[in-house]
Amino acid sequence: MQLMKTQLIKDILVSEPDGRLVTICGWVRTKRDSKNLCFIQVNDGSCFATIQLTFDRENANPNNENIENTLPNVTTGASIKATGKLIPSPASGQAVEVALETLEVLGVSPSDYPLQKKGHTVEFLRENSHLRARTNMFGAVARMRSEMAFAVHSFFQEKGFFYFNAPLITCSDCEGAGEMFQVTTLDMARIAEEGIKAGAKGMNPEKAENLVDYSKDFFGKKASLTVSGQLEAETYATALSRVYTFGPTFRAENSNTPRHLAEFWMIEPEMAFFELEDDMDIAEEFIKYLLNWALTKCTEDMKFFDQRVQPGLIETLTHVANSEFVRVSYTDAIKELEKYNDSFEFKAFWGCDLQTEHERCLTEKIYKKPVMVYNYPKEIKAFYMKLNEDGKTVRAVDMLVPGLGEIIGGSERESDLEKLTNRIKELGMNPEDYWWYLDLRKYGTVPHAGFGLGFERLLRYVTGMANIRDVIPYPRAPKLADF
Repeated sequence: MQLMKTQLIKDILVSEPDGRLVTICGWVRTKRDSKNLCFIQVNDGSCFATIQLTFDRENANPNNENIENTLPNVTTGASIKATGKLIPSPASGQAVEVALETLEVLGVSPSDYPLQKKGHTVEFLRENSHLRARTNMFGAVARMRSEMAFAVHSFFQEKGFFYFNAPLITCSDCEGAGEMFQVTTLDMARIAEEGIKAGAKGMNPEKAENLVDYSKDFFGKKASLTVSGQLEAETYATALSRVYTFGPTFRAENSNTPRHLAEFWMIEPEMAFFELEDDMDIAEEFIKYLLNWALTKCTEDMKFFDQRVQPGLIETLTHVANSEFVRVSYTDAIKELEKYNDSFEFKAFWGCDLQTEHERCLTEKIYKKPVMVYNYPKEIKAFYMKLNEDGKTVRAVDMLVPGLGEIIGGSERESDLEKLTNRIKELGMNPEDYWWYLDLRKYGTVPHAGFGLGFERLLRYVTGMANIRDVIPYPRAPKLADF
């Protein structure tokens, strides 16, 4: 079968209108038909812009009759193949157009096509996730997602990192929160039935877990989908020095908000021989690299987001990319925030976990630039973070940016075997579950650090989209997994 000789619209639009014959394949956005002229706007997703096909009925063309007979099927959403001469366009906003010579409908689009009309709400488009990438907004989001993924790999490869694939199925809970999706081959319906019978016999419901014999499960123990690839990445960082993960992670948190997903992608670099200050340096460099990539390589889509989604977006991102990030201790940040307590829904105090309103106050009112808050109370941070000499704080850092709040969280990892073991016990966790993680501190331990950036959180920031469900192709959230 001979392949279609087509060019992408993004390449044709920057070509010289020299009258040569080109072939266009794409989906019809609009058709305007008058007595003598017909204008068809076609998009193939390669760029934001459409290309205009013109059909002049007064021009002598042996295919006029065939084109005329085809036009009734050229409706919004239909896929077409067209050939014609590339000529200068008299219309404003475009340099070239195609004078039609042949036209073929590859796939018709009937009148019940959900995207016939313009102005659909994002909620409606979310219900039609299989089609929403054909709209201007979601086509731009999809291209931005692709560009940002490439930028992530480019940054780390340029810095001498190795790409590491963390396992998706794990028996360890990195965050210690327990909000994980279980993976099992056991007959849960039968186990539930046995639990009901046992309850009828007076068994304490809290002991129902004892009815599950995980030794008979596929992995021989309780397993779940990962919430983070960090712990496994540390094993390779202590062998290859610098690695990064970039893959899907899962959290069974019953949060139905614009900021939460049950399935999301995480970027997690881990660096041996790095301390907290080094961690902050590379995190700042990383976020600036990504923002500059979006601003310089995605200009057409960025203009759309700036004009139609979040006015002032380009100015905000440019400001962040050109700023020297403020670095302030958690203790000093709290002192500043306490001055604004009358305006907060949640009062700021030493020991509290910073809320979004606190984070945005720091970046938009107090310092008016990106802020990196470090040395948090150990009680509100994860077990693996390095304890400071004061015994109260750990060497953690959160990067906060104007317009969003936290975008990156990281820390220097605890490298002392005894301290890490004691911390695990202190939190009521079982050291035996982390024997391999503790081995990293037993055999050739080194100072090391890392951070995590939620890919969808980054995409929300660079696109201005209000809901995180609109920056991932198929969102997974409570009661939402239709596609």
